[in-house]
Amino acid sequence: MKRPLKLKINGEGYEVLVDDRRTLLEVIRDQIGLTGTKKACDSGECGACTVIKDGKSVVSCLVLAVECEGSEIETIEGLAKGGVLNPIQKAFVEYGAIQCGYCTPGMVMSAKALLSEKAKPSEQEVRVGISGNLCRCTGYVKIVEAILAASKQM
Repeated sequence: MKRPLKLKINGEGYEVLVDDRRTLLEVIRDQIGLTGTKKACDSGECGACTVIKDGKSVVSCLVLAVECEGSEIETIEGLAKGGVLNPIQKAFVEYGAIQCGYCTPGMVMSAKALLSEKAKPSEQEVRVGISGNLCRCTGYVKIVEAILAASKQM
């Protein structure tokens, strides 16, 4: 069954016709066309599809789109403003925290949610904050360093 759905993503309103069984990830990518949110495991294990819903990081492959009406959704595309990267994005570039880049959008969104809750986290708090995000390339050292550096700039 399909129903009309109003979503607010990155401050912009969208009206889509959605099957009740479609995930937020599927709607963001396939219907709205924001492909920065990555589809990987489809089971909530890897964090590649992490977005921020009402201020909290969520894996969008486990959230039904119909549950998001009235919510504020933020994706990686919403971070840069006027072509200027967010401090987290800048730090990821500066610290070489990006290799293949597939996990990066989800990792950045988890970092943003963490830094919104705790402006100056410890290294351990950063590691816990990104623990739902898998990276097969970096070993996490540069990612943690980048998030800690961004926390000092924000």
